[in-house]
Amino acid sequence: MLPALVLPQSFRKTGAHRWLAGVAALAMALGFSPAHAQDGATSSTPVRPIEQAVNPTEPAPSLPFSGAAEGTGPIGFEADQVQYGYEDGTVTATGDVVLRRSGQSVRADSVTWNQKTGQIVASGNIRLIDQDGNQLFTDRVELTDELKAGAMENLLIALREGGRVAAELGRRDEAGNIILTKASYTGCAVEDDKGCPKSPTWRVNAAEVIYDPNRKNLKFRGARIELFGISLLPLPGLMLATDGRAISGLLIPDVRLSASNGVEISEGYYQRLGDNRDIQIKAHAFTEAAPMISAQYRQLADKGAFQITGYITRSVLIPVGTPGSVSKTEARGYLFANGRFQFDPYWSLTSSIRLASDRTFLRRYDISRDDRLRSTVELERITNDSYLSVAGWATQTLRVGDSQGLVPVAFPVIDYRKRIQGIGGGKLELQLNSLGITRSSGQETQRAFAGAKWDLTRMTSMGQLVTLTGLVRGDVYHSSDNALTQTVSYRGNPGWEARGIATAAIDVKWPLVGKFMNGTQVLTPRFQIVASPKIKNLAVPNEDSRAIDLEDSNLFALNRFPGYDRIEDGVRFVYGVDWQWQAPGWRINSTIGQSYSLTSKPTLFPDGTGLSSRSSDVVGRTEVRFRDFVKLTHRFRVDKDSLAFRRNEFDATVGSARTYAEIGYLRLNRDITTVEDLQDREELRFAGRVAIGKNWSAFGSGVINLTDRNEDPLNTSDGWQPLRTRLGVAYEDECTEIALTWQRDFVATGDARRGNTFQIYFALRNLGIR
Repeated sequence: MLPALVLPQSFRKTGAHRWLAGVAALAMALGFSPAHAQDGATSSTPVRPIEQAVNPTEPAPSLPFSGAAEGTGPIGFEADQVQYGYEDGTVTATGDVVLRRSGQSVRADSVTWNQKTGQIVASGNIRLIDQDGNQLFTDRVELTDELKAGAMENLLIALREGGRVAAELGRRDEAGNIILTKASYTGCAVEDDKGCPKSPTWRVNAAEVIYDPNRKNLKFRGARIELFGISLLPLPGLMLATDGRAISGLLIPDVRLSASNGVEISEGYYQRLGDNRDIQIKAHAFTEAAPMISAQYRQLADKGAFQITGYITRSVLIPVGTPGSVSKTEARGYLFANGRFQFDPYWSLTSSIRLASDRTFLRRYDISRDDRLRSTVELERITNDSYLSVAGWATQTLRVGDSQGLVPVAFPVIDYRKRIQGIGGGKLELQLNSLGITRSSGQETQRAFAGAKWDLTRMTSMGQLVTLTGLVRGDVYHSSDNALTQTVSYRGNPGWEARGIATAAIDVKWPLVGKFMNGTQVLTPRFQIVASPKIKNLAVPNEDSRAIDLEDSNLFALNRFPGYDRIEDGVRFVYGVDWQWQAPGWRINSTIGQSYSLTSKPTLFPDGTGLSSRSSDVVGRTEVRFRDFVKLTHRFRVDKDSLAFRRNEFDATVGSARTYAEIGYLRLNRDITTVEDLQDREELRFAGRVAIGKNWSAFGSGVINLTDRNEDPLNTSDGWQPLRTRLGVAYEDECTEIALTWQRDFVATGDARRGNTFQIYFALRNLGIR
């Protein structure tokens, strides 16, 4: 018969049901020395401290914790009655007996100490609380006055960090450890919301559990896990910490079946190296691939934290992107490290490193689906009115057909800004910026500029919000190997180039508030004028302003290019309207707008960007929310002439946290074939989860490429190409997570094959390190 993991009925009736954690203080708290017989002591003493229960002319009896390292002080002691038997030499305290000392306490119905035998017996609704807030319930406990042996019956321990241990018997050995016999442990709740007992989702049954009060851990012997009432695999060497800290040991294995590697079983070992650092090493065994080793090191320092993760194996590599290459066996791996350090309130350092041995390693082992890996380092100084950044970054491409030699490395990237209030009644921001870009097989560019931007915002008597902006900037560029850049408009002139920039703008908003359909609406017409003299755009290289596309987010921007290398010159008028409506549970935001330029620059804006003629395309966004149940977002760009959708993007989320559906659709129909950064595409994304009862759920997701060759001649899709789908079923309660997932990849890249992947995942609260 396994011990019960719930409190006895008497405990629950008296309200003593609490989380418990540990038994270390049990023997100590009951190990008080006997009081000497006192003349004039009564046989029955009413409620009062024991110091007042004896002859006041005699010294009060001391109650040290025998055998405890900190056992040197008096124990606060209270009871309804204290009886002293002169003939048999017993002291008996009854009725809500309480012993307190140094944050520890023991409560019991009665405590009896036999002076002749040295036996101490506590019985009836015993509850112990140690210095860490750990508690224990038991029916009866026996101890000697020297605490070298003891016994407990029908005891229950609930760990402060979550989890319970129940045992039929318990005793203390000479080393001070508590030995629990026929024990059962779980991290699950064992009572429902109404306080009625229920069977835990899982528990560990053990022939013996040893509690070490010094190391604060539980060691299991003969342990076997039971899940949903079914006894499963044994857990040799299982060890848990009672104070919630991480301890060293083996991890629960992961199981996966994939088309590229066959059956995968991964087993890890966790090593706690200190209070602020640890390491985890994992071995991955495959039926259709060579074994792999991974490791993760983490450390929390005085000024920050960092982690380093690495994978290494030796397996067959099928090169991609290199015609005529043959498969070969070689060392392969992946390195990921990141960290952040805050040196003082102003200075900080952030870094991230991501490197893969080849273009298919991450996909084959299902580590990441990223097609580019960026490594960065940035030193920052931030104050209330200034900002300094010194950074660098490098990108490793994993895309088939991309040349690594044409991917830029940027260093140094320096940006300094100083904000000065009260200049001309407005705000002045000074900026210094420099950028150095190098490529192993492509164009190299260096850039530096100094600029100043002034803003003044005022509200008129009629409620219009008027913003005046002025910007001046001077740029210096140097570039070489310009002919290696494929797109001519990106090259610029080789050698040194300089240019000056001046921009002035006025922006007017007029919010109008009113009632509408039991709610409040705000209608905000907006008008902007931006003017810049002719600028030498094509004379300088374009490194950071390539993916230009008119959107609602940049319609009213001072410069609608995404970077600094291209500046929209001439004079333009921008007009639009924002509308917002709020009612109980509802919120709608919508914006629409267009711009008109006095000059057209087809060489600066390629056809299809929405900005190549005087009148731009019409852009907008609408967002609808209904409580936390519905969220709909639609973004669009409509051709000003044909009214065709050049950008049509739709995202919807409907449902609660447990049952929901998500769908996303994107179509870019810009008809731009001369610029590689502005290719057309069409994509459908969906995901959902359905709750089944209280704990079960089914989930799924997918990505489908809808692009055909009419939209992108380089695309191999026929207009309906699933890229990746996933289906699964999961169970989750307060202590258990179990998931069975099926995933299918429809696109093969090198040795990352298309096919099915099955994975079993489970996590048990407070159990995972063995």
